[in-house]
Amino acid sequence: MTGAPDLRLDSGAGRGVLAAAVLASGVAFLDGTVVNAALPAIANDLDASLADLQWVISAYLLTLGAFLVLGGSLGDHFGRRRVLIWGLVGFGVTSALCGLAPSTGVLIGARAAQGVAAALMVPGSLAIVQSSFRPVDRGRAIGMWSGLSGVSLALGPFLGGWLIDSFSWRLVFFVNVPLIVVTMLMAMRYVPETRDPTASERIDWLGGTVLVVGLGAGVYALIEGPANGWSAGVTVLELVGVVALVLFVVIERRVAHPMVPLSMFRSRQFSGANAVTLLFYAALSGVLFLLVVHLQTDMGYSALEAGSALLPVTVCSLLLSPRMGALSQRIGPRIPMAVGPLIAGSGMVLLRLAEPGRSYWVAVLPGAIVLGLGLSVTVAPLTTAVLAAAGDEHAGIGSAINNAVARVAGLLAIAILPAAAGLTTSGRSLDLVDGFGKAMTICAVACALGGLVGAALIRTGVPTRALRRADVTIPCPSPYVSDSAADAA
Repeated sequence: MTGAPDLRLDSGAGRGVLAAAVLASGVAFLDGTVVNAALPAIANDLDASLADLQWVISAYLLTLGAFLVLGGSLGDHFGRRRVLIWGLVGFGVTSALCGLAPSTGVLIGARAAQGVAAALMVPGSLAIVQSSFRPVDRGRAIGMWSGLSGVSLALGPFLGGWLIDSFSWRLVFFVNVPLIVVTMLMAMRYVPETRDPTASERIDWLGGTVLVVGLGAGVYALIEGPANGWSAGVTVLELVGVVALVLFVVIERRVAHPMVPLSMFRSRQFSGANAVTLLFYAALSGVLFLLVVHLQTDMGYSALEAGSALLPVTVCSLLLSPRMGALSQRIGPRIPMAVGPLIAGSGMVLLRLAEPGRSYWVAVLPGAIVLGLGLSVTVAPLTTAVLAAAGDEHAGIGSAINNAVARVAGLLAIAILPAAAGLTTSGRSLDLVDGFGKAMTICAVACALGGLVGAALIRTGVPTRALRRADVTIPCPSPYVSDSAADAA
């Protein structure tokens, strides 16, 4: 697609594009949470400790976060639909490998490969929405993408619980295969090919490789250090990660066509939105990881009951996110991004009531409803703010950066939160009673900090022109044009 985006959301083609994008991102997000409900079953079947279960989740998020920026750049260069289909094929194959895993080690390795494939899917799906729909429909389209994709975050434990109780935890992975086939057919039928018209034919492979090494080594060390001690090997890995990330910045400043235009981060809106993302998704991931395990191991829920406990979050996201996307297009993202995390944090505080002996209606339902409201208020405006700040031509890389921040936040929370809350990660016991309340408090504080950052750094709107040169913007009659942009122009 070389002209201006002109798809109507209410057209058949527009609905087809949105459905394909939602399915592509949804299956990747689903796999980030559907496994949560399977963790106790995996522990019993494969004799896994809590530390092993952390890696079943973290291996996927680690490679997903490390390769997302590279995946977004590949889509901008080669075509977003083409790279999306590459990712779908890889995701289907690796999902089958996860389902066939005979041991914890094989499962963790297959999950790592699955994360690489997902990194090709996620940024492309959102960039396709951003670059396909006409501006008047874009806020609502992004809101629907956020809501429907976000549903998978909470639907995952429910679906996983049903599959585990009815069949086996291995079905949690095998179910991805038919979903991938349907998504590929829809992508080939409806999705137009789009790419960054300013992209160089040469890909910044050096920058991409250094970034993967920096994120991979650095985050791996941050996972292992708090859990198992800062041994010499872990410390060296952390240093390698830091040096690689510094080197990445040097490379991107010097190459003619950088993978990540560093000028994007000069935008207060872009940087602020990613800071909110880091805090908000760290809190959300920590809650989803621990709550489902706590309900099963400490409160006697079945896998299906534990997954069903989060259905209010799903319902709120499905009903409210599209409306919040449209609202944020009118009033700007600042208020929703300031208020939403505070509401979600309140829900996390209420989840402290989830203790053995208390009923679902008192211990879980109020917190789940409030958490769902906060999630609905936050996600669509956050996504819209990031993409509008990045501009259409950088939609792929902007989406990739934001998704990478969210996934890295999630895996750091999963790695660090149990130790910070005083939970034992070694041995075979999955008893979370003593530290669960403290963990929910930590998550609530992180979420509230995200709201404060949103209030401080996010403006009413963002510049809509690409930020390849951050000091040059064009005023435009859009609710996303910021005061600072107008002043700069």
